Amino acid sequence: MRKEIIGLCFEIQVCRDGQRGVDMNIYLMRHGETDWNRARRLQGQSDIPLNEYGIKLAEKTAEGLEEVEFDAAFSSPLCRARRTAEIVIGTRNIAMETDDRLKEINFGAGEGTYFDPAKQDPAHPMHNFFCRPECFVPMEGGESFDQVRKRVGEFLRERIFPLEGDYSNILIAAHGALIRSVVNGLAGIPDREFWQLGLPNCAVSILSLKGGELTILEKSRIYYDAPVNARP
Repeated sequence: MRKEIIGLCFEIQVCRDGQRGVDMNIYLMRHGETDWNRARRLQGQSDIPLNEYGIKLAEKTAEGLEEVEFDAAFSSPLCRARRTAEIVIGTRNIAMETDDRLKEINFGAGEGTYFDPAKQDPAHPMHNFFCRPECFVPMEGGESFDQVRKRVGEFLRERIFPLEGDYSNILIAAHGALIRSVVNGLAGIPDREFWQLGLPNCAVSILSLKGGELTILEKSRIYYDAPVNARP
């Protein structure tokens, strides 16, 4: 069975005998706010920690998810995602596994770019990332959208799909561009509309895995008031 996410085909091994039809929910959560989020700078794989407000957002999200019985948790190794996951996990007796394939898109020489000058200047090397994402070409050392889709697809295929039938609820803490790559793909949204999905810090998109098929249950839910940084 195959599931296609924006041109990337995941080879999915369907559930083991007797386990087909059991739903597994995947809570795909963006990290809390950082100082670079607030300053409207591209973080990429720069390891920027949560700020005080980002910790509060994670705590509010933890309250909203306190009734969910997570069986396992996965996170990007970047500290802003890892700390968000730790706060949401709280006192649950589950292990959290980090995976490099959950890191944010690498902007290479573009890391640290301020949003607004790049958006306003068509000659800026990061302009297309914001304004014409279907034409985006990464700067030196950076990644394309296709490269991000490839690695997150490998992660889902290798680490998440085999858990179907054994686990009911999985937490994944990651980043804005990576999460949009997954959700947009499932929704059939092309790259030219990449930013259509508003994704505030700590927003949670809930996916269902059943019989080897991923579907979207809910997009970009927040558990606090006054969302910030919903769009780049």
